Amino acid sequence: MIKKLTTKLIPDPKRVVLMFLQLNKARTKRVIQMVLSLEEAEVQSILGNVFLEFYKRHRCFEEILLSNYLRVEKFISFSDLLSNDKKLLIGAYFSKEYSISSAALFNPSMVPHPDQTKLEKASLRFVMSLRATGERHLSSIEFREGIIDKNSNIHLKKNSRFSNFPQKIKLHRDDILSKKFKYTNKTKAEIRDLLDSNYVCNFSEEFPLGERVLFPNSKSECGGMEDARFVRFVDKNDFTYFGTYTAYNGRTFRTQLIETKDFRKFEIGTLHGNSIQDKGMALFPRKIKNKCVITSRQDGENMFLMSSDDIYHWKDAKVMKIPERPWEYIQVGNCGSPIETKAGWILITHAVGPMRKYVISAMLLDLEDPFKVIGSLKEPLIQPNEEEREGYVPNVVYSCGSIVHKGNLIIPYAFSDSACGFARVKISELLKKLKR
Repeated sequence: MIKKLTTKLIPDPKRVVLMFLQLNKARTKRVIQMVLSLEEAEVQSILGNVFLEFYKRHRCFEEILLSNYLRVEKFISFSDLLSNDKKLLIGAYFSKEYSISSAALFNPSMVPHPDQTKLEKASLRFVMSLRATGERHLSSIEFREGIIDKNSNIHLKKNSRFSNFPQKIKLHRDDILSKKFKYTNKTKAEIRDLLDSNYVCNFSEEFPLGERVLFPNSKSECGGMEDARFVRFVDKNDFTYFGTYTAYNGRTFRTQLIETKDFRKFEIGTLHGNSIQDKGMALFPRKIKNKCVITSRQDGENMFLMSSDDIYHWKDAKVMKIPERPWEYIQVGNCGSPIETKAGWILITHAVGPMRKYVISAMLLDLEDPFKVIGSLKEPLIQPNEEEREGYVPNVVYSCGSIVHKGNLIIPYAFSDSACGFARVKISELLKKLKR
């Protein structure tokens, strides 16, 4: 029933971003003093070598060096007397390259691209989000775009070697506390946390979608932004892309929400409520009976469902699926947002069995009452084969969101937390198995 496609996505260590190199105050001052002691000719010589070696590896190279210089300028009492070359060289000493996906590129989700113009008949342009993991196992969110042709084959757009960060914009305190989070009795620490973890990111128009990287920007996600599940959410003839993701600070985690219309401007917000307990939350693509619906885990073992009037506030979760079959005794959860069909919601799931082997399966939920399970597969839909079972985390297949094209369900999936493949299944055949 399932056909694995030949297209693969593998990590590319050549894709690097330019980041600020954080040093403590004493070391920062010491490095600056050493650079300031250099003669101007020596500054030009060292800077020339820096440009020769690194300039072609980054867009806006000079601007980023100057930006990193400005972050340490406060330690220089006569900064207005410095030459531009000396400022650039100081910026270079406080810069470093970071390979976004040097360790892994995995856990993909797919949604229709906001621009469907200039396409061949019966083709579909898509956006894919991926969890990119680099040095120190720090995760960020990368993007790819491509086209599904009339035969439901995948054609990924050739990516450049560049990667770029957005500009972070802090939201106004009143906007966060009054408009989005209408909750009283917040402590000062909680308010500081909200102000830090709720923000807006803007990418320059000159950065193609495949070069945009959402990187940890707040204390709550300083350990990584993990497993984004994007969905095209339609409400009253308008649509917004929402992406739930896990924000990890190195000790604890929380679920946060990404909101965008164009994949250029992103608004990041915190989810609230007594049912925001675990990872892996996935929104339904529309309201049901005028309520938002989300599926999640609450206890690391079972699958839950909940509905809410407010997309940022969730409570009263109910169990909808428990481990029942041998290949799911350890854990069950979703693999992204449900797919709407006339027969019901197809929910792609993941399950964990003996030897911590992850597989992908599916359930069918009632259209108007998704708490009602119509059926589920008796066998896994996707399992890791011999080529896919070896990697950073062996024996795992996992997905964060699928897409429909011409009666086919296209499932992007990660294997062994290392790289990605694609699978295709006819929806009609899948529904027959689920109804049975």
